[in-house]
Amino acid sequence: MDKVRIGLVGYGIGGRAFHRPFLTDAEGTDLVGVVARSSDKREQLASDLPGVPVHDSLGDLLAAGVDAVVITTPPSTRRDLVLEAVAAGVAVVADKPFAPDPSTARELRDAAAQAGVVIAPFHNRRWDTDLVTLRGVLEDGRVGTPLRFWSRFDLVEREGIATGVGGGVLSDIGSHLVDQAVSLFGPISRVSCTLDVRDARALGRDQDGDIDAGFTLAATHGSGVESVLTSNKAGWLGARRLRVDGVDGTYEASSTDVQAQAAVAGHTPADDRAGWGVEPAGGTLTTAAGAVEVPSSQSSYTDYYERFARAVRGLGPVPVPADDAVHVVDVLDAARRSAASGETIAVPTP
Repeated sequence: MDKVRIGLVGYGIGGRAFHRPFLTDAEGTDLVGVVARSSDKREQLASDLPGVPVHDSLGDLLAAGVDAVVITTPPSTRRDLVLEAVAAGVAVVADKPFAPDPSTARELRDAAAQAGVVIAPFHNRRWDTDLVTLRGVLEDGRVGTPLRFWSRFDLVEREGIATGVGGGVLSDIGSHLVDQAVSLFGPISRVSCTLDVRDARALGRDQDGDIDAGFTLAATHGSGVESVLTSNKAGWLGARRLRVDGVDGTYEASSTDVQAQAAVAGHTPADDRAGWGVEPAGGTLTTAAGAVEVPSSQSSYTDYYERFARAVRGLGPVPVPADDAVHVVDVLDAARRSAASGETIAVPTP
């Protein structure tokens, strides 16, 4: 397969830690350019990616020649950039949240379909190690028919809460937790949600107004599984925990978010092939026979980009379908309406 020439648009923490290491590691991809304007980011790029051209705009990057682009700019700018790339006939990875509202999500999906180009949401956390381990437990039938799912992901990141269009923890971490739940148990039919709304200045931000600093979302899947998804960035203790109750057993795990921690620290999968994406501890499966330890699976976000490259070349499906991203945006929209009204809100059938 000819390598897919990919351009990266944006080089903040997302571009540098969650895209660059896996784009450069993936087979079938060639990172051929980056869009960055600030002098600080250009200096960082010279160190991280020596010899890779840096461009002032997406237009300049497209003119230089690419097969695909990764749009990892703030949500307020992402729609126009995605549409610009699609209009140029270029495949797109759109960072999360895929869109700030359902109508925009459908606009992006439909524009790509009409142009005949691949578009994929960056729901890379389907490849989180703890989730991959849990998926294996479910696929092996070790808990029997699943009934209830709990997912908690707290971070100590008060200054990392995005503001403006598409901001807040529900859009940020919520995009991932909802997508993970949907990938395990299927589409969601109704939701009930509460938001942890904080004063921005009380969180040390130099701005007025409120910030969605966390959420608790209860979801009913069409399959009958009940999920409770929760995240907060305003606390003082990080936590990542998963639990599934099934007819025949319960699986529970606490993890360290091992891939993200390594990537943010500047490491790449090439640094330790054998150890990359393995949690220090796995999980515990409890059944009538007692409790047994389940070792951690190995996973890498690199797999996302290898699948994307094959999809661009017509050799396989996209890693995450755009329809799934539209459903996630529908769920988040219903969650916001639930938080405002105090009612349970039905989610459109995908």
